[in-house]
Amino acid sequence: MSATDPIHVEPRVEREPSPDPRGPDTTMALVAYALLLANLVTGFTAVVGVVIAYVQRGKGPGWLDDHFRYQIRTFWIGLLYAVVASVLSLIVIGLPLLLALAVWLIIRAVKGFKALQERRSPDNLDGWLI
Repeated sequence: MSATDPIHVEPRVEREPSPDPRGPDTTMALVAYALLLANLVTGFTAVVGVVIAYVQRGKGPGWLDDHFRYQIRTFWIGLLYAVVASVLSLIVIGLPLLLALAVWLIIRAVKGFKALQERRSPDNLDGWLI
């Protein structure tokens, strides 16, 4: 048989998909940051964001896992700050602290977004402030 014979069919070779040249998918990390920020308006989306971070942790390269760790820490530290500021709001000093908490959360999320776009770990990963 010749290669031009209509009955002759070359066997199809299955190939593994080539790795994405753009790198790992960062969509879930972006969603988690957005949910942390949306919590300032809704009051409950940070819980969904931290669940996403816990689920996605360990499924990517080290720098991406650092983002999920950063988001988890931001949630828990922010919750602690919110409880303290809420209790202190009974003596009025907590109100400015709640405003400072909102600014703190915005700064951490924006820094995380920026580092994620640059495909690197966030700065001050273990810090309690900014």
